[in-house]
Amino acid sequence: MISAELRRAPEKILLPRGFSFSALAAGIKASGRPDLALVEIADGATAAALFTSNRVVAAPIEVGRAALAATKGRVRAVIVNSGNANCATGRSGIQACERVCREAARILAVPAEEVFPSSTGIIGVRLPHAKICAHLSQLIAARSASEQSVRDFANAIMTTDTRPKIASVRFRAANAASTGASTGDVTLLGIAKGAGMIHPQLATMLVYIFTDAASNRRDLQALLRDACDESLNCMSIDGDTSTNDTVLLLASGASGASIDRRQTRKKFSAALTAVCQSLAEQIISDGEGVDHVIRLHVEKARTRQEALTVARTIAHSALVKTAWAGADPNWGRILAAAGRSGVPIDPARVQIFIGSQRVCRNGAACQFNQQQAHRALAQPVCDVRVELERGRESVQFLTTDLTAEYVRINADYST
Repeated sequence: MISAELRRAPEKILLPRGFSFSALAAGIKASGRPDLALVEIADGATAAALFTSNRVVAAPIEVGRAALAATKGRVRAVIVNSGNANCATGRSGIQACERVCREAARILAVPAEEVFPSSTGIIGVRLPHAKICAHLSQLIAARSASEQSVRDFANAIMTTDTRPKIASVRFRAANAASTGASTGDVTLLGIAKGAGMIHPQLATMLVYIFTDAASNRRDLQALLRDACDESLNCMSIDGDTSTNDTVLLLASGASGASIDRRQTRKKFSAALTAVCQSLAEQIISDGEGVDHVIRLHVEKARTRQEALTVARTIAHSALVKTAWAGADPNWGRILAAAGRSGVPIDPARVQIFIGSQRVCRNGAACQFNQQQAHRALAQPVCDVRVELERGRESVQFLTTDLTAEYVRINADYST
């Protein structure tokens, strides 16, 4: 359920142990706003990561992937810049990224491979690495483990976002009673940016999740993939897949609680999914030019993949999305999109609901209250349900309308 609380950064942020944050303005953005951010893990962290499926990838993706492979998933620091994607910049882009990592590593006295880079912003512009390197000493000196430093980090990684995206949860480890207070609470903190070019796998988003649980890399990777499949990979704003998408999960182990234990792992999985779902909802509700968020339910499919395929086809239809922008209950566009999804549906069995009303029965028109359906779609969040009558699998997919404001934002993005 998307609520007002999920659409803004929380008033109270729960801080996992072992992480410190900082941010500042390095002059990358012409606006002069903060555009450089740091996370340091003094004792190191185990990392798991997911990246864009786009064949065109930014330099920090290439450098970050190689670093995780070289260190077997060990990370000591994360450096993020906004305002420049460092993508389609050739060999010089790779070299610029590596220079930033080396300089940060020199100041922190850690191996360069343990500094993980991320960038977001405009494609095809050289990264001003000299500006970044000139500000690294100040950035590193300013790091702290505080709520304000977390908020500063979240603000510095934004591009067209109108607000930061933060979510945090805490749970009691299953073995806490027997192992003492030092291993009692496990905390997860998620920070994300993303407002456009949102489409799995993944989206134009940077997502960083921090936990003080202890884990091996293989378990962490499996848990991250499962959580993303239920959240960050079940949303779309515009159907475009970015070149810089990164979801990075870092486990410091500072709580002393290991997710190797079955009950703690189960609690951790639920907490991780909750954080990812909250971040997904915050990203969708802050989509570029978005007036209406649609919770699209595709039900009674033969497989989950069938349900996802139908949901994505509907969610990416410009005709459907513009109808939603006008709160127009044009169910025929939804039916037509489902029919071209490639899933062998029987149109005569499809049911469509807008809000609480059935608007299409067995693939044909049925009586419904047009004004009530219009009012439902006019709300900030509306449920649309499509039943395929093919099986028992279902999916909930978060998507949005398509407005003139979205066109305006992206028509002059580079100028």
